[in-house]
Amino acid sequence: MEHNSYSEITPEILHLAGLSKNAGIIDTELFTRYEVKRGLRDLNGKGVLAGLTNISDVRASKMVDGVSVPAHGKLLYRGYDVKDLVKGFTKDSRFGFEEVTYLLLFDKLPDKEELKTFKKLLSYYRTLPTSFVRDIIMKAPSKDMMNTLARSVLTLYAYDDRADDTSLPNVLRQCLQLISLFPLLSIYGYQAYSHYHDGNSLFIHQPDSELSTAENILHLLRPDSSYTPLEAKILDIALVLHMEHGGGNNSSFTTHVVTSSLTDTYSVMAAAIGSLKGPRHGGANIKVVQMFEDMKREVSNWKDEGQVGEYLRKLLHKEAFDHAGLIYGLGHAVYSKSDPRATLFKEFVESLSEEKGLHDEFMLYSLVERLAPQIIEEERQMYKGVSINVDFYSGFVYHMLGLPHELYTPIFAIARIVGWSAHRLEELANNGKIIRPAYKPIHEDLEYVDIDKRTC
Repeated sequence: MEHNSYSEITPEILHLAGLSKNAGIIDTELFTRYEVKRGLRDLNGKGVLAGLTNISDVRASKMVDGVSVPAHGKLLYRGYDVKDLVKGFTKDSRFGFEEVTYLLLFDKLPDKEELKTFKKLLSYYRTLPTSFVRDIIMKAPSKDMMNTLARSVLTLYAYDDRADDTSLPNVLRQCLQLISLFPLLSIYGYQAYSHYHDGNSLFIHQPDSELSTAENILHLLRPDSSYTPLEAKILDIALVLHMEHGGGNNSSFTTHVVTSSLTDTYSVMAAAIGSLKGPRHGGANIKVVQMFEDMKREVSNWKDEGQVGEYLRKLLHKEAFDHAGLIYGLGHAVYSKSDPRATLFKEFVESLSEEKGLHDEFMLYSLVERLAPQIIEEERQMYKGVSINVDFYSGFVYHMLGLPHELYTPIFAIARIVGWSAHRLEELANNGKIIRPAYKPIHEDLEYVDIDKRTC
């Protein structure tokens, strides 16, 4: 067999892949027979209870006369409604990321002095080891920034003299460092890729200790480091809304699972990044933006309900965009009547669209938000209601902020590292057992056959 390239799929691999696929297929009827909750969810989409948490709560139903009925979604951080948190810091014209980070990690809202000290600590940790950018990030830049982020996180292990110490003070120190460094790792990784692969000028700005996390992201990314107050405010809100979403989401559950093995913080966070990288988890907002770009080309009158509705039906019938049969940004595993993050986000999105001269695009989004649930219910058999999710407007916001598509999911990770840190600390504090669910074997027992007696 001749070896041509590292990435080549040879005929031999295709043959073995066919064997592997056949070996892996399990009769779907068996999942029903043995009452297996596929995806750890029941037929109604409700997750299997796998743990307890004090960190956040996702609510999508309420009890009426002893019966659980769908309700508008609520998201609570440490018992506080996220809507109240956002309204609280925006009312006072404060940035909220650092304040809500404190809440999620320490189960209390900081007073002014505590918040000031905490911001200084995050700023202190917002420095990479000497030559890390040159020796690690600039070498072999990946086209996928989540890959770059995971690789950078794993490499930081080598710079930490207490990398394997899983005591709570040390893990807290590591988590705070990573929370501070995720914006640098993500944006520097993008700048390296943009320079070496796309031929763009290379900009490596140093973080500003006086700026918030949201402000620093825009400062680091843009060649002239300029941004408007509204841009920074809305990016800050986006970070807060993406910070945490219950222990059952895929990446947070990954954090619990890997932490339970008592491995190091860098390995845990790299595993969580790998989970979030998947398009079923963290990459949906890119698809939303791409879908709308296609819609704007195909629909001549963005205000015509008939034309927009026809395009949405084509999406469901696999006749438009990527032919996947999906309207991206619609639906959620838990929420049915509304996603509170999307509802809250929309209040600020319109003002940004006006600042950017994109109000017509905002009105198109609003029209799709109204029409799509109706059309899905007409075209599909639904077991629960459907509404827009947070990805619906977050992609539009990132588009208006001029963020490259390569950074959409890393921005999610920059926010969610806070939730992952809280879940890691919670798992360690409770000293639980290693997480090991059961899988039922269904293969019959076989007798060993000598190699010269085997047949194809």
